[in-house]
Amino acid sequence: MTSTADSPFDSQNFRQPVMERTTKLLLDEFNRSNIPAMETVSPAEAREMMTDAQSSVPFDLPPADVLEKTITVDGHEIRLVIVRPSQSKDLLPGFMFFHGGGWVIGDFSTHERFVRELVSQSGAVAVFVDYERSPEARYPVALNQVYAATQWVAEHGEQIGVDGSRLSVVGNSAGGNLAAAVALRCRLENGPPIRQQVLFWPVTDARFDTASYAQFHEGYFLTRAMMYWFWDHYTTDESERGSIWASPLSATLDQLNGLPPTLIQTAEFDVLRDEGEAYARKLGEAGVDVVCVRVNGLTHDFGNSNALCQVPAIQSAVRMAAQEIRRHLE
Repeated sequence: MTSTADSPFDSQNFRQPVMERTTKLLLDEFNRSNIPAMETVSPAEAREMMTDAQSSVPFDLPPADVLEKTITVDGHEIRLVIVRPSQSKDLLPGFMFFHGGGWVIGDFSTHERFVRELVSQSGAVAVFVDYERSPEARYPVALNQVYAATQWVAEHGEQIGVDGSRLSVVGNSAGGNLAAAVALRCRLENGPPIRQQVLFWPVTDARFDTASYAQFHEGYFLTRAMMYWFWDHYTTDESERGSIWASPLSATLDQLNGLPPTLIQTAEFDVLRDEGEAYARKLGEAGVDVVCVRVNGLTHDFGNSNALCQVPAIQSAVRMAAQEIRRHLE
């Protein structure tokens, strides 16, 4: 009989995470570069860094019809970018998309390919909310704007070809944080009914104390120092950071009960991995229909990275999310 100690499945080769090869090549190149750490530059410079990174590689944009609309809510203008399946004229279900970038960086141009992928594969309309970023507009401005935009689409969606009664909220990273907060707010403040929430590698907590933070705090694109920097620009107030609107993981089971079906995706090599998965477990304990998928071998924001968009594991993860959006909005 072979002892457990002799089993190849008990060796270190199977215990340690192994990075996907294209991701590793990109990460090694990034770590060898002279690019300054994002937390050492200004927000304007950081925004330019993300734009440059996303535009520096060749990629194809899936076909879609893109238009803009500016809405006015309580005297404040909010710019929306509507991404529709190509040449579709029908009233379609939709999903609100809140972009990532630590509430500080990112915009439609840095997320367009990702949004188009979700639209083309789900058959739904994306409503990208161009919320005001920090530090020019600190917490809770972005949250109030994405919530107001969600309310507007639910009530007036026919103006942009969206069936406001069939609506999901979707976001990546800090945008996943906003999506989780919007879903909570709709649930607790009698807001519009939301069919589903899709949280890609979301921020759900402000404590920086998980095992994934300890393991991947440096050298894996998103660092702990960057997250400190993002949070400091968003809010330094500890009571605000600990609120359910900034840290949805702090919500009680009673507050979480009744939230819509949820898909959460996390990346193995990501400081945010454990808090995203902890939120999924807490949602499940609260009785929410939740699917949580960790994609091994990948780093933070893998689905939005233009440089990695041909990686099979990433394509599968994006396809899964789009299919879930389609299923819940039918």
